[in-house]
Amino acid sequence: MLFEIVLGALGAMLAVMLAAWAFGLAVRNGGWTDVFWSFGTGGVLAAAALWPLDGPGAFARQALVAAFMLAWGLRLGGYLTPRVAGHPEDPRYAAFRAGDPATYPLRMLWVSLPQAPASALLALSVVVAARRPEAALDLRDALAAGLFLTALAGETLADAQMKRFRADPACKGRVIETGLWAWSRHPNYFFQWLGWCAYPVMALDPARPVTFLSLVAPAVMYGLLRHVSGVPPLEDAMLRSRGEAFRDYQRRVSVFFPLPPKKA
Repeated sequence: MLFEIVLGALGAMLAVMLAAWAFGLAVRNGGWTDVFWSFGTGGVLAAAALWPLDGPGAFARQALVAAFMLAWGLRLGGYLTPRVAGHPEDPRYAAFRAGDPATYPLRMLWVSLPQAPASALLALSVVVAARRPEAALDLRDALAAGLFLTALAGETLADAQMKRFRADPACKGRVIETGLWAWSRHPNYFFQWLGWCAYPVMALDPARPVTFLSLVAPAVMYGLLRHVSGVPPLEDAMLRSRGEAFRDYQRRVSVFFPLPPKKA
């Protein structure tokens, strides 16, 4: 049953990402890929958590996990939508168009479609947590909810601090070093990753080997955010635009996990 649900999530997300690719081409903005992925992953994985319904007791946990996914997708998608709609195309995607406009559609397709398997991998953790056999909610569910809400609050606060910083004309051309950004160069990514750790907190049980799949989502999200599509391209862009100021920031502030900053 687990893998049938995950395959269903994969098929649904392939459809979502094909739609994202087509819409991005139509409006000439590849940034909509990120918006579609956020809303799509939240909605599809919430449905995966609820399918199939297994009765009153199991439904409580399924509904809790589905609520996690809906809250995550709505928050991230709601944050990205006005940024994509109101700003020029993300430099990552604009570079495809500048390099060779004729190959832009194909390159964007290869950027869009692999995000569907990534969502399917995340679904493994979500479904394993939602289908934990204990019928009643318990302390582990409460701890998972607390961790998820902490992560959601931290991510929201980090984004709000960055938004205020960018809106201040006095900060133009500078590097943010206040609030959560004084402890981590990417606190929004850290808290986004932290939220996915709620699923192993809820589900992991050494006596049931299948529950080790709940570790897949934290591992996948850490790899993507820290080493692939999150930190590396953003830091490259910051080095180009901020130069030595950002290099100094790199020397003093932790890249991902929040830690006390080093002295200048």
